[in-house]
Order: sequence, then C-alpha cells, then structure tokens
Amino acid sequence: MREITVPDLTGRLAVVTGGSDGVGLGIATRLAAAGAEVVLPVRNPRKGEAALATIREAAPSARVELRELDLSSLASVDALGATLRREGRPIHLLVNNAGVMTPPDRQVTVDGFELQFGTNHLGHVALVATLLPLLRAGSARVVHQISVAAMRGTIHWDDLQWERSYDGMAAYRQSKIAFGLYGLELERRSRANGWGITSLLSHPGVAPTSLLAARPELGRSQPARGRRVIGALSRIGLLGNAESAGLPALLAATSPDARGGHLYGPSGPGHVGGGPAEQALYRPLRDDAEALRVWRVSEELLGRLTPS
Repeated sequence: MREITVPDLTGRLAVVTGGSDGVGLGIATRLAAAGAEVVLPVRNPRKGEAALATIREAAPSARVELRELDLSSLASVDALGATLRREGRPIHLLVNNAGVMTPPDRQVTVDGFELQFGTNHLGHVALVATLLPLLRAGSARVVHQISVAAMRGTIHWDDLQWERSYDGMAAYRQSKIAFGLYGLELERRSRANGWGITSLLSHPGVAPTSLLAARPELGRSQPARGRRVIGALSRIGLLGNAESAGLPALLAATSPDARGGHLYGPSGPGHVGGGPAEQALYRPLRDDAEALRVWRVSEELLGRLTPS
C-alpha cells in the first residue's frame, strides 16, 4: 500500500476528534510524530490516557494533550470551544474524524437529534462554528471524514430525524452525505468571504475499526454484521487497517497538493482499500443547492449562526 510523507509540522496546532483509538489515533500519532502540537478532544478519559501513552511511545517528543468533548452534546461542544478560544492559539489543522455508526434502534442525542445525524454531522458543524476565529487565525485546513457509504443514498428531508421510521444504515449514510455537503459549502464560503480556511473531504474506505465493534452503549452487544469478514480481508491486504485507513485524511490535511473542495480516499477497487488519492466526488455530494440547504437547515437546528 502506498505510504505518504507527512511534512514537518513543527509550530502547527492540530485538533483531531475521535483520536482515542482506531483511525483517529493513527492520524493523531502521525501528526504528532511530524512535530505538530496535537489536541485530542475525547469523550472517554480512560481511553484518552491510553491514547496519549500510545502516541508518546511512538513519538517520545510528541506534544499532545487531552480535552473533553462529547459531540452528541452541544453544551460539551460549546465548552471545548470556549476553552480553546480562551487559550487563544491559532488552529492550523482540524480533522473531524469522530463518529458513530448504525445503532440497531433509533437513539437521540441529549439535544434530541437522531444520534448519527446529531453526532457525525451537527456536532462537528457546531465545533467548526465555535472554533472559527482560531481556524481563521491559523489559515486552517479542515478535513471532514465522511464514508464510502456516502457513495449512495440521500438526505431524508421529509423525516430528517427518523422519527416516523428508522433505518440505521440509511441514517448513517444521511449523516455522512450531510457532513460532506457541509464541508463543500464551507469551502465555497471561505473562498467567497476570504476566511483563509481550506475545507476538504476524506474517507477511510473499509477497515475493521471500533465503528464496527460491539458497542453496548449503542445497543449493539455483538460486532456489526460483516465485521469478521472485514477483519479477515484486512489481514490479507484486500482491505485497509486502522493505520492505512487514516492515510487519506492525512493526505488531505498535510499534502501541499491537496485541494479544497475535493475528496480523498483509498484508490483501490470500489474505494474500499488501496493507497490514498484524490477521487471524484460521490454523486450525492455534487448538488450545490443541496449543500446550501444542508447549511441553512443545520443553522436552524443548532439555533445559532454557523459562519455565514
């Protein structure tokens, strides 16, 4: 599998959500090893401490610190934003990697949103909004981790929160399509308004990560269907692993050739594995009017102004 070279990031501040394990931990480790100061906002402090130990073992001189963040709580997002704004350090890289996937039954966030839409999409939208002054100060790259699942599907506009019916995978696709459309609209608005932010999309392909593991807190007592097969295919190199699955996001975040408004993912058949590369936007992400609608509806749901 094609490796990438991460440039020297000394003096750069990176924030990586979902960095306590799996793909996010691999991304955070590579950024820290390249000299970036890394902030890991985590929901589980115990896992966060284990992640710090892993990063420091791989990169003994790493500068990395934990912060608290639960993306399913807008109050938690606000609190993190207030802390980082008070510290006043410009942010140069923001990798919006965290997510939840396919709880078997509909669940909601503390703010009443369908869990996947509220966490994967709205939580990150709120995070970008609250960090906007620091992102502008750092002329940041903001990488939005979507999914190969966004290759098909649509926004469920007539029942956005899946209150009348619930399909876990369709709701997951919706959350990732919405997040991708938001990322593209952020790039357009940054260019139009001179914010200096570069917004890019990435996806990890398919790999045996914690997204597919047993998650009792999501009502999933056993690994997701297909997790064993995915693990076997990963071991023989047909699919990625947690480390290789992070390479597209790293490419988007650090390559001098990565372009705002573009998608980066595995280059193999079906985009499920292989070396990282730029690839065509998925069909559900190509509608500018749909992206604007996602932006405006997200503003309404959050009850605040996203950057406009």
